[in-house]
Amino acid sequence: MMTPVILAGGAGTRLWPLSRHQRPKQFLSLLDDAPLLAATLARLEGLDHAPPIVICHEDHRFLAAEQLRRAGVADATLLLEPEGRGTAPAIALAALLVQRRDERHPLVVLPADHCILDRAAFQASLARALALAEQGWLTTLGVVPDRAETGYGYVRPGAPLSEGGRRVAAFVEKPDAATAEALLAEGECCWNSGLFVLRPDVYLDELARLEPAILDACRRAMTAASLDRDFLRPGAEAFLSSPDRSIDVAVMECTARAATVPLAAGWSDIGSWQALWEALPHDADGNALRGEVRCAASRNLLVHAEGQLVATLGVENLAIVTTADAVLVADRRRGQELRQLVDRLTVEGRAEVAQHATVHRPWGRYRILEAGPGYQVKHLTVKPGARLSRQYHRHRAEHWVVVGGTARVTLDDEALSLAATQSIDIPVGRVHCLANPGPGDLELIEVQSGDYLGEDDIVRLDDRYGRE
Repeated sequence: MMTPVILAGGAGTRLWPLSRHQRPKQFLSLLDDAPLLAATLARLEGLDHAPPIVICHEDHRFLAAEQLRRAGVADATLLLEPEGRGTAPAIALAALLVQRRDERHPLVVLPADHCILDRAAFQASLARALALAEQGWLTTLGVVPDRAETGYGYVRPGAPLSEGGRRVAAFVEKPDAATAEALLAEGECCWNSGLFVLRPDVYLDELARLEPAILDACRRAMTAASLDRDFLRPGAEAFLSSPDRSIDVAVMECTARAATVPLAAGWSDIGSWQALWEALPHDADGNALRGEVRCAASRNLLVHAEGQLVATLGVENLAIVTTADAVLVADRRRGQELRQLVDRLTVEGRAEVAQHATVHRPWGRYRILEAGPGYQVKHLTVKPGARLSRQYHRHRAEHWVVVGGTARVTLDDEALSLAATQSIDIPVGRVHCLANPGPGDLELIEVQSGDYLGEDDIVRLDDRYGRE
C-alpha cells in the first residue's frame, strides 16, 4: 500500500506559448490525447494504493478537479497552495495529512508533468523503492542516462543496499558539458528525476532535524486548514511563512538516509522543447509534427500548430509553435534561455504570458474573438447543468446572442429562456445570471462595450464555485 502525492504546481515557463500561468504544462496534452496529470495517475493502474493527494496552486483548483473527474478519479484530495514554496513544504503538507489520517503508507511523490514511456519498468523500480522506504530509506528513482545531459542534476550511488538499491553517495548539481561527459563515463551516475518514495514519519523526522522552520510553518498551516467543497486549503499565512526549498536541498542532500533505485523506463521531465522533441515520434527526417504541418527540405523540427497551417522550407533544429494569439520560432536546443524571453514579456505586461486566448472556467470556457477600444467579443461555452455567478458590472454592458443550446437568463428578478438566434441586452449595473439547463453545451456570443472591460469588473453576489 502507498499514498500517491502528485505535485501539480509549477509554471512550465520553458514550454511557452503552450504552457502559461493559467494553464501550465501539467494540464496540457503534449504527447497524446491525455493531459500529463491524467497520464501520471494512469501510471499507477494495477497497483494497490490509497486515494491520491494532488497538490496544486489555488488558481488551478477547478482545472485539476475537472481533469481528475475526466480521468475517473473521484477520491483524490486536492490540496491547494496559495503560492508555491518548493517541493519540501509541499511534501511536508502531504506527510502531515497522511499522519492526521493515522496512516503509515509510504508516499510516492510524482511530479505531474513528467513522461514515462515504459509503465511496467516504472512499476518494477517503484516496487524496489517501496521496499527500501519501508526500511526507513528516503528513496529517489535515478534515471539511467543515455547521454551526457547538462539540463539535469545527477545522483552518484554509493554502497549497495537490498532490493537492488544503493546509498546515495552524492548529489551533483546541473553540470557543464565536460562534467556531464565525465559523470556519464563513470557508468553508474543517474539523472535526478524528482521522483521520491518515503515514509511520512521518516521524512518529517529529517525535516525537523534539518529544516525545522519548514516543518513548523507546515504544521501551523495544516492546523489552520479548512475544507472548501472538494478542496483542502492549508492556512495561507502560516504556509507562506515557510522557507522556499526543494526536497533535494532541504533534505536529500543532507540526510544519511538517502537511497536510490535505478529507473530505465523512457523518462523525461518534458522541461523544454528539446525534451518534448526527444519524447515524441519522428518522421523520416527527424521531424516531430502536430497539427496541420507541411515540411519540405526540413530536418529535426518540432512543430506544434493550432488552428492554422504551418509550412516549412529548408530549415533545421527549430521549435515552431503556433497558438491562437502567439507564435514562437526558436532553436529548440536553446530551451534553457526561453525563460529569459518570457521574463521580458512579463515585464512588458503581455497578457499572452498568463493566459491563452481560450480561458477555462469551472462553468466552461470562453475565447476572445475580437477586441478594441471600448469593445470586446467573446465566444462562451457553458457546460450542461452549469451556471455562471449571479453578478453585475460597474463599467460594461453586454449583449448575448445564443448560437446553440438553450440559455436560462435571469435579469434582476425576471427569468427568461432563450433559444438559438435569440438575444438579450444586459445593461451596466443590472444583476444577471446565465445557466445552461440543457443536456448539451450552450454556445453564445457575448459583445461587451464600456470604458473598462477587465475581468475584474465582476461583482459576484452568489457563486456556486466559491469565487469572490
